[in-house]
Amino acid sequence: MMPTTKNSIVSGYARMWPREVFTSVPARDGTGKKQITPPFLDKAGVYILYRNDMPYYIGQADPLRRRLRNHAKKTDSRYYHFWNFFSAFAVENPTHRNELEGILIAAMPTANSAKPKLSKEKMTKDVVDLLRTIYNYRLNKPT
Repeated sequence: MMPTTKNSIVSGYARMWPREVFTSVPARDGTGKKQITPPFLDKAGVYILYRNDMPYYIGQADPLRRRLRNHAKKTDSRYYHFWNFFSAFAVENPTHRNELEGILIAAMPTANSAKPKLSKEKMTKDVVDLLRTIYNYRLNKPT
């Protein structure tokens, strides 16, 4: 967990935790099975599902645990077969959750079909010209 300040948007996070967090494991005292239940996941927030180390899907939930457990355990879940690690960010404010989710979707190529509700800047003519120059250079570069 990261230290938080009074005005932090994110109150804590987990990075690249294994999907197996949602699997019941034998209790150490032999009294049956228990599930690993980090309290952090009881908070609302934004999460990223990874296929190995590649972001696959970005979503939000309140609480994180329920949504992530559904993705991990329900075989008919849309993303059940496609991920093995997750990262999660505790974000209590719903407006901040929406914005963080939008930023992550805009920043990473994923299976998300949602479009972030952010103002997208068009490339300026200078940037388009630069891209064209780079493309033409690569196309005509001697090998």
